[in-house]
Amino acid sequence: MTVTAPRTDPSRIVVGRIAGVYGLKGWVKVVSETDPRDGILGYVPWLIGPEATPRKLSERKLHGKGMIVRLDGCEDRDAAAQLVGQEIAVTREQLPPPRPDEFYWFDLEGLAVVTVAGVDLGRVDHLFSTGVNDVLVVKGERERLLPFAWGDVVKDVDFARGRIEVDWDPDF
Repeated sequence: MTVTAPRTDPSRIVVGRIAGVYGLKGWVKVVSETDPRDGILGYVPWLIGPEATPRKLSERKLHGKGMIVRLDGCEDRDAAAQLVGQEIAVTREQLPPPRPDEFYWFDLEGLAVVTVAGVDLGRVDHLFSTGVNDVLVVKGERERLLPFAWGDVVKDVDFARGRIEVDWDPDF
């Protein structure tokens, strides 16, 4: 499972957000940042908002291209409305360990990005998906967008050294 959202607090991994209310009985619309999209439903509890308040799911449904949930203690539209805009996070321990050839996006954030010739391009600020390739947003003396194309652009990810080696023209 890929978790795509940027990490704002190292103790919490953001996996989605509450986008709106649904109906009158406390249901909310959820935007998931996991792949697969419904993977967010497998995490218990969710840590909601900046206070990371633990909440369990009472009910859940896939709804069109999205999903709706009702959280424990959220019994009406007014309670649901107070949750709109809140991030949904989990702890690192709740995530399955990646296979040896995999890693989570948030593990790449903050790593140095260096060309095969040794030129420092900056550090990974965050990543995003275009549908074709994932993209590294590298901030250094300027911002660069590098496709995360394993083998073609990304040559090595070395967590021990805290860096990603890329085949990239620094002038591009």
